[in-house]
Amino acid sequence: RIVSLAKELAPLVKADPNKAERAAQLCKADLLTEVVGEFPEVQGLMGRYYAEAQGEDEAVAHAIEDHYKPQGPKDLVPSDPVSIAIALADKIDILTSFWKIDEKPTGSKDPYALRRAALGVIRILLDNKLRLSLGKFANADLLAFFADRLKVQLREQGARHDLVDAVFALEGQDDLLLIVRRVEGLGKVLDTDDGKNLLAGAKRGDNIIRIEEKKDKKAFTGAPNAALLKDPEEKALAAAIATAREDASAAVAKEDFAAAMSAMAKLRPAVDAFFEKVTVNADDPKLRENRLKLLNEIRQATRAVADFSRIEG
Repeated sequence: RIVSLAKELAPLVKADPNKAERAAQLCKADLLTEVVGEFPEVQGLMGRYYAEAQGEDEAVAHAIEDHYKPQGPKDLVPSDPVSIAIALADKIDILTSFWKIDEKPTGSKDPYALRRAALGVIRILLDNKLRLSLGKFANADLLAFFADRLKVQLREQGARHDLVDAVFALEGQDDLLLIVRRVEGLGKVLDTDDGKNLLAGAKRGDNIIRIEEKKDKKAFTGAPNAALLKDPEEKALAAAIATAREDASAAVAKEDFAAAMSAMAKLRPAVDAFFEKVTVNADDPKLRENRLKLLNEIRQATRAVADFSRIEG
């Protein structure tokens, strides 16, 4: 299994596939030796010595030693592409195997060091700035476990855990490096007055929609009817949403999430004016539905970056 994973990962981390396959074949061989049997703490290191002694490529030998790394928060992270491929293959193999037999960490108990394995994957990807879609290897439950570990990692670095939740809530978010960049972009803009006020307006609109959807037992989806936009403030909001959505989508396509959030923050004046001047639950049912659809447009536009309903504040 490690060999097949290493072969699959090699091109994704720009490692020589032949060297990655050879390292994967040899990485556990030293476990059968008497030296490692007597001194388990030298596993990997002895493997490297044996590999060098029999003339293996230097990258292969070092990958055998490094594939257990990082074993703790202060341990070095592999940086050579072959070592990265084997280290990731080993940890992903451990995690997916235990998930298949439903042996997961519970509470403070983690006898198989699965949290450490997940944090190892996270550190390898982030420290080396590697793009990898974990959904190719992990199911939804294991991805949620990675999300929890990433939240711990980011919280220790001073990031807000709710921003991680807001990004992970978006469908298809399984690239940890992009998730971190989204979180950073969110954090920067939400620290500004425009960002804070946009969040407040977006959450207010989301709460109104949720209440009315529950009351009417239907979703207010689809584009609002432009002909039913009566007040200047709702016309201005519709125009602002169209512009912000276009600008944010262009920024997301370039993976510039700070710019995407800045584009969203420009909605703030139009959102404020809308709530100040426009009655959402108008007596006319057509106007009411149209205005609720307009609020839903805010929700959909902000989802280009994150699910604002998951953000605290």
